[in-house]
Amino acid sequence: MTIATVEPQPKSFDPAASLAEAMALHQAGRLADAERLYNQILAFDPGQCDCLHLLGVILRQRGKPAQAVAQIDLSLARNPNNAAAWNNRGTAFYELGRFDDAIASYDRALAIVPNFIFALSNRGVALFAIKRFDEAVASYDRALAVQPDYIEALSNRGNALKELQRLDEALASFDRALAVQPRYAEAHVNRAVVLQELKRLDEALASCDRALAIRPDFVEALSNRGSVLHDLKRFDEALASCDRALALRPQYADAHANRASALHALKRFEEALACCDRAAALQPNLPKAHYNRGNALRMLGRFEEAVASYQRECAARPDFAEAHYNEALCRLLIGDLRRGWDEHEWRWRTKELGQGGRDFPQPLWAGGEEIAGRTILIHAEQGFGDIIQFCRYVPLVADRGARVILEVPPALYELMGSLRGAAQVVCTGHPLPRFDLHCPLLSAPRAFGTDLASIPAAMPYLRAAEERKAHWSARLGSRTLPRIGIAWSGYQAHKNDHNRSIALDAFLSIFAGSDVSPVSVQREVRDADAATLRERSDVLHFGDELTSFADTAALISALDLVVSVDTGVAHLAGALAKPVWVLLPFIPDWRWLLDRDDSPWYPTARLFRQDATRAWDTVFARVRAALRDQSLARTTSSARADAVFDKLTAAP
Repeated sequence: MTIATVEPQPKSFDPAASLAEAMALHQAGRLADAERLYNQILAFDPGQCDCLHLLGVILRQRGKPAQAVAQIDLSLARNPNNAAAWNNRGTAFYELGRFDDAIASYDRALAIVPNFIFALSNRGVALFAIKRFDEAVASYDRALAVQPDYIEALSNRGNALKELQRLDEALASFDRALAVQPRYAEAHVNRAVVLQELKRLDEALASCDRALAIRPDFVEALSNRGSVLHDLKRFDEALASCDRALALRPQYADAHANRASALHALKRFEEALACCDRAAALQPNLPKAHYNRGNALRMLGRFEEAVASYQRECAARPDFAEAHYNEALCRLLIGDLRRGWDEHEWRWRTKELGQGGRDFPQPLWAGGEEIAGRTILIHAEQGFGDIIQFCRYVPLVADRGARVILEVPPALYELMGSLRGAAQVVCTGHPLPRFDLHCPLLSAPRAFGTDLASIPAAMPYLRAAEERKAHWSARLGSRTLPRIGIAWSGYQAHKNDHNRSIALDAFLSIFAGSDVSPVSVQREVRDADAATLRERSDVLHFGDELTSFADTAALISALDLVVSVDTGVAHLAGALAKPVWVLLPFIPDWRWLLDRDDSPWYPTARLFRQDATRAWDTVFARVRAALRDQSLARTTSSARADAVFDKLTAAP
């Protein structure tokens, strides 16, 4: 048995002087020496509250927060009015993850000293941890009212404002901190995060670089820099920045997660998945860890596992809209439409689509309410292809006895005049007539309970105007070869454009050796493709002559076949019941489903999918073979040409 002994104190022992010395040693980081003196003082005066309290602080500094709480409680039992002890007790509880207890301790400190800035700031940190962001901002504001240049409170206030999406205010808070201390590296990094959300990416990168100029080994700055570079589409540099962070701190979960995003963008999906698994193993509740893992699994074609990862993310963060939305896209892709539509409603809370939501005083129609005799506004959303695909629900709403007002972008206004069921078509941005209910266009399938067996596919549901058809027929002239419409690229800003769009010179290899007349049905052309068009006199291109989708529809109506990547043209051809061959990436957009060469949405569509190589060459080869099978040979015989055209335009 060991008997604890205490060194006898010399007769000249001065507790006050020893306490001052101990505190100086403590502040200098000489914890063992400070602890020895605190214990000597307690041997002389066992009830010395400051020593009891400060021994608890040492325990917390040594990573023993539970013992720290017990030790500080000994001090508070003797002096419950020690605000500093309550503050440090709160910090120990915070480190234990007991945030409510931490806040209660900070409140006790503030009841004693209302302007105790450390307790006010620490209270804000604890409130932030339990997502009470408004209260956190208020606590920081109280601290800053006492000390306006308190940089930690300014920086932490900026973080709370960011979570409230008060981004401009958050940026101003970081700027205030940096005005006080320009070399405050943490504020530079936090500022970069806000600038990233504001899409001011070059400035965000500069903020990360300023932080690293101050602290070259600042791991958080390197990791966040990787995230910014990812958003700038500088993926190799993003990967290198994350690798630098991990070389300094191999166990840093955030850097593994950001590295996964860079690898995902570089299409190194197996490596991305391994990084996600590493991040989740290091920090199981890391925000977006399971979300990123779901994204990697989705791109690997492991959709059920992807859904499980998204669900795990949603279980940890029920309000994380992106995880719900990507679960929806997975479910829709695998044909689980009804559950997919439900999760798809989360789109309005995502960063990508959240700004597209409409706030009307009239109630949302979700399918259950009787609408006969009432006026309903159906408003377009997302891209042109989405609008063309889902406007098919307008006649179904009208069939329930409702008067339908359809709101669409100007480019679709005239075309939508051919749609049955719309009592009135209105251009987006124009004044709306009176209505009783509203429904976003992509919420209509959910309202009708659409599943694979009940997709409305009566074709055509859009039609080109006769006078425009006549114009484009004359514009094309006499037909000596089969006319094939081509659309090789989509909207360049689309997040998946790099997977779906194809360079024109590569796309035209489809027609090598075929006697056909390629007709561009695209209006906007990228610079490199414009150069190809100048070189290829055999390709008809009308550019600005296509003033709206009404012109595009009329031009398509004059063609024999459309070959398109996944863009609005493919949907338009399908809605017109024109034969359309759609070239799809290995992991396609959800509406094309999986493992089939037809589409329940468009009976005249034939799908050509990338295989696991994710290369277009094999797709081009299959399209060339399909063209040969259709006997698209040059002919000057009108009767034979008609037979060829009839065979070409037959449904697959």
